Amino acid sequence: MSRPSVFWVDWGSMKFVRALIFVTLSAISAVAAAQTTDIYKCVDRTGRPLYTSDKRDTTGKKCALVSSEKNNKPAAPKAQDLGRFPRETPAQAATAKGRQREILENELQSEQAALAKAKMELSQQEAVRTGNEQNYARVEERLRPFKDNIETHEKNIDALRRELSNLR
Repeated sequence: MSRPSVFWVDWGSMKFVRALIFVTLSAISAVAAAQTTDIYKCVDRTGRPLYTSDKRDTTGKKCALVSSEKNNKPAAPKAQDLGRFPRETPAQAATAKGRQREILENELQSEQAALAKAKMELSQQEAVRTGNEQNYARVEERLRPFKDNIETHEKNIDALRRELSNLR
């Protein structure tokens, strides 16, 4: 069942009215290319206010125009601008690729250092046994974050190596 485009309001908060107008205009502007949108505040027989953008909902009610907006479609790009792509020269592309390779290699080195540190921390933690770890499941539970950290660094290293192989 679809929701109606009409909202019943039992209280007259100005913040609510502004929010309602904003939401309504945002939704309508996404659909509209170049049209005028009117928001009406109507009062029904029981005295409850109704905010609507549908002109059909205003018949037989006391209504006042709250907001009127014209939605414009953005200008299309000029044909002459479309013909100038790509805007970088082959030399600029090569230097950009070199910079990208350098950045990836630096990241790979830092990930390898972080992996070595994480493995060292895991080995240190494996050597430690606390008194409340009477079964191996508790030991595994304590070591799980360290193993997860190692796994994350290994995945990052694999991804960086793939990126570097794609650049060559």
